[in-house]
Amino acid sequence: MRIRPASSSDVPALDALIGRSVRGLGAGLYTSAQIEGALRHVFGVDSQLIADGSYYVMDAGTGPVAAGGWSARRTLYGGDQAKCSSDPRLNPAADPARIRAFFVDPTWARRGLARRLFAECQRAAWTAGFRTFELVSTLPGAPLYTALGFVPREPVAIPLRDGLTLPCVRMVRAVGPVSPADHDVDVPQPVT
Repeated sequence: MRIRPASSSDVPALDALIGRSVRGLGAGLYTSAQIEGALRHVFGVDSQLIADGSYYVMDAGTGPVAAGGWSARRTLYGGDQAKCSSDPRLNPAADPARIRAFFVDPTWARRGLARRLFAECQRAAWTAGFRTFELVSTLPGAPLYTALGFVPREPVAIPLRDGLTLPCVRMVRAVGPVSPADHDVDVPQPVT
């Protein structure tokens, strides 16, 4: 399964993937009201990542089953619907790059797809001169990021409408060079 840059024509399929991922992997960690509020007001495609060429997709026969990216811009999380100001570029010598918008179809979870996407992000960020990553992780994503070497820094409560918040965690880690083995993960097909 290869990794490719996302394009604007992928947006409808990515929106569907994001919905499946958040509902399926967030169940049990977030209430249904938090999940639906986050899908309406926070989670979604960030078209700036696509325009920058730093959002990646992995496809199966039916379309995208995993997506994720990195950013050299100030925004830490959220899709287009969550933005309310410009998104200036970061300085690689002083600022951490962002890991952004990782979503995996629940039927494809725990098969190494997110690890492969992260290796691609790390390669690109290293090449761009970044030496640190920062992200805001959802609760379902925190174990993955911990396994990838991220260290929790502080809890984050993302405000939603109607007085709800979405508990998350800000995490950091160093960016390093990537070996070819980081991309070579056998991806078994899901059991149907």
